[in-house]
Amino acid sequence: MLQVRISKPIYSILTSLTGEKRADVALELAAKDLLRLRLKEVEERIQEFESRYHMKFADFKQAWAAGQIANQYSYEVERDYWEWEAAIGDAQKYQQMLDEWL
Repeated sequence: MLQVRISKPIYSILTSLTGEKRADVALELAAKDLLRLRLKEVEERIQEFESRYHMKFADFKQAWAAGQIANQYSYEVERDYWEWEAAIGDAQKYQQMLDEWL
């Protein structure tokens, strides 16, 4: 096991957030909470795109390839494509981390 020194302010924050006095347990709990929060945030971002375009990313990508997305080469739509794709990747990564951890 890796031993890490935690500063008093960080220790105080960890114990306040988790209610756990043992630093190693508090750090693990805080890390899990952060991972769950990040997953929730990225899932909400994905839902925003799905609402905006009324489809899942796989359908959007297929429609993009077929030239069926209005203004697909505009800055906004291209940015949405790349951000949406990145959000999908992040969600998969975060979910995999949680699955392996829990």
